Order: sequence, then C-alpha cells, then structure tokens
Amino acid sequence: MSTWIGRTELNAEQEKILRRAVHLEWLTIAILAVTVTLVFAVMGNSQAMKAAGIEDALSFIPPLAFLMGVRIAGKRPNARYPYGYHRSIGVAHLVAAVALVSMGAFLIFDSGSGLLKGEHPPIGTIELLGQSVWLGWLMIAVMAITGAPPVFLGRAKMKLARELHNKVLYADADMNKADWMTSVGTIVGVAGIGLGFWWADAAAALFIAASILRDGLRNMRGAVTDLMDTTATTFDDDGPHPLGGKVREYLRSLDWVGDAGVRVRDEGQVFHVEAFVVPRREKDLTLGRINAARAGCMDLDWKLRDTVIIPVDSLPDETGGSGSFHQAEKDG
Repeated sequence: MSTWIGRTELNAEQEKILRRAVHLEWLTIAILAVTVTLVFAVMGNSQAMKAAGIEDALSFIPPLAFLMGVRIAGKRPNARYPYGYHRSIGVAHLVAAVALVSMGAFLIFDSGSGLLKGEHPPIGTIELLGQSVWLGWLMIAVMAITGAPPVFLGRAKMKLARELHNKVLYADADMNKADWMTSVGTIVGVAGIGLGFWWADAAAALFIAASILRDGLRNMRGAVTDLMDTTATTFDDDGPHPLGGKVREYLRSLDWVGDAGVRVRDEGQVFHVEAFVVPRREKDLTLGRINAARAGCMDLDWKLRDTVIIPVDSLPDETGGSGSFHQAEKDG
C-alpha cells in the first residue's frame, strides 16, 4: 500500500527508503543523547570539549527538523495551503541552518576571546576505582568512542537523501560525516594541554566553531535560495536538477509541440513544474493531448506529481525556449 506525502504518492521503494530514513534519525537522536551526556560529564574547563559538546547538542536539530518536516509535509493540500505543506521541509532546513550559524559565531567569539586573553584552562584529576586519573584521558577516550558512530550514520543517510531529494537529511548526513574532524580536533586540543601547549585547546575550539559556522552558512544559502524559488537544484545544491531538462525534452519530442520551456521550483522534497508549450498548429491543441502530456511528465519521476501544462503563444524568456506559436505554425 502506497503512502501519500502531500499530493505526492510514494511507491513501495520510496516508502521503504523514507521508513529507513526515519529509523536512522531516531537512532541518531538516541546516540546523540548518550554522546552529549558523556561529553558534558567529562568536559571540565576545556574550551575544545565545550565546543564539541555544544556541536553535539546542535546535532539534535537536523534530525528533529527532518522528522517534523516529513510529518507536516504529509498533510493534504487544502484551500488555505493549495500547494500542500511541502515547504515545511525548506522551513526546517532554514531553522537548522540559522541555529548552526548563530552558535558557530558565538563559539568563535568565545574561543577567540580566550585565546587572545591567554587563558590557561586547567584539567584536573578525578578518583576512578581508587586511582587518581587525569581527566584529559577520559576526555580523549570519550571523543574517540563517540566520534565513530556519526560517520557511519552520515554515510547511510547520504544515500537516502539522494533518493528522497531531502536537503535536511543531506545537511544532517554532511554534518555527521564531518564529525570525525571535531573528535580529532578535540583530542588534539586536550592532548596539547597535557603537553604544556595551553593555546592548543582554544585553537581546537576555534577549528570546531569554524566548522559549525561553515556548515550553517552553506545550509542557510541553500535553504534561502530554495524558499525564494530559485531553479530547482540537486539534493546537495551542486547544480541545476536534471529533471527540468528531461521534462523540456520530453515535451519537445511530442509531434504536436513546436517548442517547450519549463519553470521548476523545489517545494522541499518534490517539485512544482510549470511547463509552457507552443503548439505547432492551433488545431493540434486539444484537452486530450494536454492531459496526456501532463501524465507523461509525471511518469518521468515521482517528484513531478505537481505538474501543470500551459499552452502559450510564445515562451517566457526565463524558461529557456526560443519558439513562438506563429513561428511554430510557419515551420510546421
């Protein structure tokens, strides 16, 4: 039985992928809960551990945003929201990005201030099983243990993000894949304190903060441009999505179409497509042909369910077409 995401029906394969993504996000939240607890338990006065702990806490935002966005996007369109609730994915993406940018900027200021002031963070010892143990060893052990799971989770999510065209899931996967750098940076910072390099801790914290800020800025740029209806891009914002070109070429291949152009906007996980067609002859324009063309477009990909076909005399400049009805009729 198929599942509906707004007005878009998922087939059995996409439904399976979506369930896997949801399960992975819940697993991520569970692992993060353990990770944050361990990091804050051994944090001490280390700036690097503080930055790592805050980054781990911020890592809750993308999976929660994904789970909430997918749930809201599942609502059917109505009179108030005629395009459905797909934009909830984009809103969740923007919220996650703003949180990352804000905290990254704060941590850069906080760590940079400590470095400029020449603060020497002390790392003491604790009693463990009757032995006095340097707290730095526990910090290093915690970062080594908690740094591995997100990397594997990130790799698993990346493939699902591509299949679902979900940029929130991609942002989460990208952050997870880069978490090993945070762990290594924190270990280097803590080890630096133990070796007498007091500045290593603040430098590691700055490195982590810069990573957080970079992730936030990149995701904010993608989220804002999508909400502004830029041309739909791939799930990783690497370039224009190829489906726009596929729709255009399909329509141009129809014998009654002289030229065609498309506008494709990303609604969060699906596309809204406005396809403009210039008929070769006025008599070629029939309701049956328009309906068949629309069905053919939707058959190209599950993300194209919200497609409209608009007959026009000439194509809008921004759609990439060059023909007009009169020229097509003359050529025909």
